[in-house]
Amino acid sequence: MAEEQAKWYVIHTYSGYEAMVKDNLEKLIENNNLQDHITDIQIPTEETLEEKANGKKKLVERKKFPCYVFLKMIYSNDIWYLVTNTRGVTGFVGPQGRPLPLTEEEIARLGIEKVALNVDYNVGDTVQVVSGPLESFSGVITELNEAGQKAKVNVTMFGRTTEVELDFVQIKKVKVEKSEEEIS
Repeated sequence: MAEEQAKWYVIHTYSGYEAMVKDNLEKLIENNNLQDHITDIQIPTEETLEEKANGKKKLVERKKFPCYVFLKMIYSNDIWYLVTNTRGVTGFVGPQGRPLPLTEEEIARLGIEKVALNVDYNVGDTVQVVSGPLESFSGVITELNEAGQKAKVNVTMFGRTTEVELDFVQIKKVKVEKSEEEIS
């Protein structure tokens, strides 16, 4: 078999069946010796602070994308058949139920897998926060961590400047129109 690259695909499940689908797929992989074909299964979650009726706050883990499970696999018709016939799966996300692999940008933005982004950020650049709790705020980069794909940014909120650490995928460079060279 030619050395093919595994790609991320999205499958749709019945509501609340995500964990069961993941378990069923793991059993399917084990029983049919498919470790070379399906290499990873993920249900992305995030922790959120929820306020209860009595005023107490509780940290709750929620699914980022309810009814969706992410598979890293080498696509074939046999694999498609096995996955779509797994209990709880309604089908792949894509045109006419045929899987469409996610792009590297989508993978990074969804936070499924840490993908190293080649960015041209520099200390002193003005950036806009594009995701997370500080979405739509802007700030200035004070420190870069290329290896960790993180940037420390001074964000001004409520009249005060606060330094926050953000992933590269959470920020976008803002073009400041000073000269012709910086615009291009």
